[in-house]
Amino acid sequence: MLRRSVSERPDWQAIAEANGFIFHHVDGEIYWDERACWQFTLREIEDEIEDPTTELYAMCLQLVDEACGSQEVMERLAIPQPMWDVIAHSWRGGEASLYGRFDFAYDGSGPAKLLEFNADTPTSVYETAFFQWRWLEDMIAAGLLPEETDQFNRLHEALVERFGQMLAPGSLLHLSAVEDHVEDRATVAYFEDLAGQAGLETKFLDIERVGIDATGQFIDPDGYKIGAIFKLYPWEDMVREEFAAQVARSDTAFIEPAWKALLSNKAMLPLLWERHRGHRNLLPAFVAGSDGAKELMKGPHVTKPFFSREGADIELFDGSGHHSGPEQGYGEEGGIVQAYAPIARHGDNHAVIGSWLVGDDPAGMSVREDASPITRDLARFLPHIILG
Repeated sequence: MLRRSVSERPDWQAIAEANGFIFHHVDGEIYWDERACWQFTLREIEDEIEDPTTELYAMCLQLVDEACGSQEVMERLAIPQPMWDVIAHSWRGGEASLYGRFDFAYDGSGPAKLLEFNADTPTSVYETAFFQWRWLEDMIAAGLLPEETDQFNRLHEALVERFGQMLAPGSLLHLSAVEDHVEDRATVAYFEDLAGQAGLETKFLDIERVGIDATGQFIDPDGYKIGAIFKLYPWEDMVREEFAAQVARSDTAFIEPAWKALLSNKAMLPLLWERHRGHRNLLPAFVAGSDGAKELMKGPHVTKPFFSREGADIELFDGSGHHSGPEQGYGEEGGIVQAYAPIARHGDNHAVIGSWLVGDDPAGMSVREDASPITRDLARFLPHIILG
């Protein structure tokens, strides 16, 4: 594993905008960064990213199955009691998952360590599935990379296939997000394209315009029943809102399903550690305030709220210095303490590995870099390659 400098395509911004990638810069700062790429060997990808992803996901599903029959586990995951049966029904009914992303600390010198699981609404899908593959094709065509250069990336094809497995051709799929959030709206537009390629009819609506009819069914602003909806809106927020109670009474199929609320939650990390203590891809993790957490805090460690995004309200001590993510008020439900694992570093650049799942299968990889060891919302996306 190494970071190598490469030449930018001279017209990459025009290519991005022509393909709907309008958030390649965020608040004036570069987000898509092709001045360098991360290079891996095939063995590193297969043995240290793909295989652990498969194994860890199987462990996660075992935890979901346990939680759906355990009041204690539901409480430890801070799931509101009215949602217990909804989540259990979602799981036992076999409601299918579309996708997810594990975030790993990996620098090529040892096993990848699970930092967290973005199980419900992971973003950077378009950049991973489409734009970094387009970059690879362009770089090979320009002679800037050898023809045998590859990428761990079948995310686009896998998502199209999965949509086709989840819904019958011709089905209407509503897709929803906060409409005025540029990145989320662009991400959902990409999912609309994926679903269309799978033979589905699609319709976008702002999450705030989802309605409920007199029979308790979810409807769109035109009065059409929402039979299936892809929502770029997290379950941890949904389960705490007034209309959450309507989920149990509706016939709507949600993508992601309600049981994903059990995994898009850092409280699952101590539970995994309890059940698989010493696993090579897990870090010791304990609920904040516990004896185990207090012991971890004597050395390098990270404190995380149960629910937070893009490094918000995370505190990291690497043994010599303290680092903090942006303060956004997360942590009301509780927090965890996790052992510190250094992520890949090149100069001032710290890189976290994202390993993508579609259904139950690994499907691709992404790399994001930050000047901080805590990956934040303005972390840059760099493409990756496989050579050797």
